[in-house]
Amino acid sequence: MRPVTYIRVSAVMPLIKKLKVHRDVMPSLLSRHDVSAAELSDPYAIIPLHRFVALLEDAALLLDDPFLGANFGGDFKAADIGPMGILFSLAPSIRASFDRISHYLNSLQNATTSVLVDEGDRLVWSYRITDKTIWPRRQDAEYTLSATCHLARSCFSARWAPLEVHFEHDEPDNVERLRKLIRAPLLFRQSSNRIIFDAQKADKIYREEDKALTALIERQLGDLLDQAPREIDPVAQVKKLLELYIGRRPITLRFLAEEMGLSQRTLQRHLKAEGKSLTELTRLHREDLAARLLAAKKTKLADVALALGYTDGATFSRAFKLWNGTPPSKASRSLAKKP
Repeated sequence: MRPVTYIRVSAVMPLIKKLKVHRDVMPSLLSRHDVSAAELSDPYAIIPLHRFVALLEDAALLLDDPFLGANFGGDFKAADIGPMGILFSLAPSIRASFDRISHYLNSLQNATTSVLVDEGDRLVWSYRITDKTIWPRRQDAEYTLSATCHLARSCFSARWAPLEVHFEHDEPDNVERLRKLIRAPLLFRQSSNRIIFDAQKADKIYREEDKALTALIERQLGDLLDQAPREIDPVAQVKKLLELYIGRRPITLRFLAEEMGLSQRTLQRHLKAEGKSLTELTRLHREDLAARLLAAKKTKLADVALALGYTDGATFSRAFKLWNGTPPSKASRSLAKKP
């Protein structure tokens, strides 16, 4: 079973902004990879990681720029990824900054390992998407490592350079272009993507840390981290896909099975073994989402209906009354009064 992978919009916004400059390419890219412009409007929303990685690979081909990811990473700024970038920039040392990335990266995307290992005189930061079905992923790897190196230079020292950088993909043509961007010896076909750097230099203190602000940002990232699924099981996968797609496209057993890398029969068997059905899980998700949306002030029933995947307000109203025995207009007034 393929795990449900996702990445937060805040993590992809720097790339999307750069791609939007290419107006002749961007609409077709989004359409080809089933990503809507509306999905990219909320920085805390999530989109499928495998679609985003494929979009990057496609963009590099369409724009005839094999180093697109690495080039984009070279313009990266701490504020580009919100709290995570700010936390990196607040760190007193380079070691502390990489340690924080390792701990909180999964608040931005799942199905990814990010680890800082102390090897005595060297520190090794590894980054790797764990879902083997997401391939090729060269652009994502080169963007991530290029951006991270650039971030270290902009936040600590313009002269900082890794001892060595590893990539899991094959060595590209014109590799010298990538070497100049990264500013380090490069190795390819490695077991992971890595940035290797001097441990002693990484311990140098560059600034006095604002501990109160750091704690505040860490709490925010911790809350996002807690929302990440801890295990791969069919029911949790379906729930995550419902969160991703409800109101954006039709929810069918066939569609969900394809997203999970299963046959329809296998997915149905998994759900039955857990005493669940797609109909029940969809209804429960819609009930919960409807309650949250109706509790907001000045909520339009037509907007709630669309968010829940209904074609019109009347269809939603009938379904809501079946769930709760009361029309949504009455429930909206009741929910809005609650503190």
